[in-house]
Amino acid sequence: MRPLAKVEHTLKRRTVMVLACFVAPLAVAADLTARSVADALFRATAPVDFGSKDLSFLDLAGLDFKQARLAGANLYGADLNRASLKGANLEGAKLDNAIVTRSDFSSANLSGATLLSVTAFAALEPDRTDAPNFENANLRGAHIAARLDGANFRNADLSEARIGLLIATWGSYRPRAVFNGADFTGAKLVRADLHKGVFQFTRFSSADLSGAKLADCDFTKADLSGANFAGADIAGADFDGAILTNATGLDMALGRDSAKNLDKSIR
Repeated sequence: MRPLAKVEHTLKRRTVMVLACFVAPLAVAADLTARSVADALFRATAPVDFGSKDLSFLDLAGLDFKQARLAGANLYGADLNRASLKGANLEGAKLDNAIVTRSDFSSANLSGATLLSVTAFAALEPDRTDAPNFENANLRGAHIAARLDGANFRNADLSEARIGLLIATWGSYRPRAVFNGADFTGAKLVRADLHKGVFQFTRFSSADLSGAKLADCDFTKADLSGANFAGADIAGADFDGAILTNATGLDMALGRDSAKNLDKSIR
């Protein structure tokens, strides 16, 4: 990591920890230490069970979790920078305010998990190479509210997930989540709530968006070729320059009359 980027990452991490003191309930000590987690994983010959454990604020950066069981675990504010959670069971886990820079969640079970206000970038300006990997992950019913430019969701299952809006801070309005340049190719987003999300230059090629809430989304220059819009709500969504070649169900989508710039899309 570049010296300047390392300093920015450290400052950002400390800022997240300080802010968490104000926005989270009074913290209690984690059930385990970072050292005990690392030792357990190092010795493991089978998936380690951390189910329902409080691992909040632990420095778990770079660890290989070896498909560990983390169902219901509390990873609030944990540092998972470059950690491998590939194939891990994180069903119902809490990853709010966690650092997920270059974290690997591919093929993991994150159904019902929460990823609110996670930190995905080492520097203040988003570097898409820092984005976490969720390829083939199960994110059914998950709640994601973050800036995840460039994140990989290829072939992931996000059915009934909520990923459109960020969490209001200090009593302010709820800002729009941003997924510019992210990859949802082949992803399943049936009845997912993406409304007001920003998806500029995002790839949704062959994605299943049937029944999804897409109202007021920004799909400027997005690749939606071959996507399924059957029963989706696209009221107020902006399709300026979007690629809609071979998309299905769009002509009968809800709110089509109020969608923006469909005449400027590529069909």
